[in-house]
Amino acid sequence: MASEVLAGSATVSVKRPVGPTRRLWTTAWKRAEFKVGLVIFLILIGLALVFPYMTDLSPVKISVKDKFLPPFFLEGGTWAHPLGTDQLGRDLFIRSLIGLQNALLISFSTVILMFVIGTTVGLVAGYKGGWVDTILMRLTDAQLSIPLIILAIVILTIARPTPASVILVLALASWPAYARVTRSVALTERRREYVRGAKILGASDLRIMLVLVAPNILPPIAFVAVLDVARMMIFEAILGFIGIGVQPPTPTFGTIIADGRKYLINAWWIATMPGAFLFLSLLSLNLMGASLERARNMLLRGTI
Repeated sequence: MASEVLAGSATVSVKRPVGPTRRLWTTAWKRAEFKVGLVIFLILIGLALVFPYMTDLSPVKISVKDKFLPPFFLEGGTWAHPLGTDQLGRDLFIRSLIGLQNALLISFSTVILMFVIGTTVGLVAGYKGGWVDTILMRLTDAQLSIPLIILAIVILTIARPTPASVILVLALASWPAYARVTRSVALTERRREYVRGAKILGASDLRIMLVLVAPNILPPIAFVAVLDVARMMIFEAILGFIGIGVQPPTPTFGTIIADGRKYLINAWWIATMPGAFLFLSLLSLNLMGASLERARNMLLRGTI
């Protein structure tokens, strides 16, 4: 992008420098694995968001006569239930898509909340320093000492497991990583000449943190956020599997797989099909995350 400035009687075109965040995403986009991961992820999102509203199939409707139907590619399978049915005759394709919807909602909401809490704490701690930094980092260390699963078991066995409570538990257990990364960047950036210049010109600390320092936090955190979406999907499935996640009849990957483990010998598709959706989701996110990490390393080395 270029802008024009007046120099004497001539107009000079000045090209604005490309920011680090844009360079990061542009470099990642050039990698084949990023594009493959993005395509897979967009297809899954499209299926999860569109297909359930285009079909008459119900994720919770019980049909005993249709129980244990195999996928369409096995003998006895039918396109009416392309991925088969479970022990109650419920369609596994639509249940897997609703499970993917819930996993995406919980994981993305959790990462957004983690980002807001962690970057706020880290930005204030790194920029302010002194006793503010000490207090906030000790709180961060205290939070890091509590394992996520232990915290989830304690809270979700007391409170009713709902999507909101699962999101809150996962975010409270995981925000310290963002605080640590943000603090390290803020400690470096606050010593830069542009920050000193902004102070001399009278800019407030809040304006400096939000307008000048915060944009430099995005490149090192971008790939962390993408990988954390995958990590939160795993934890959401684990909580559902052990019975303290979102409760039935709402389908989740964890609850569907937990139901299907009893029938692995004669109806393996009950656990396998939602597991395949989960696998593809994690694969796509990890492909994109790995590309972003390589781009970030190139950015730090100054090669892009």
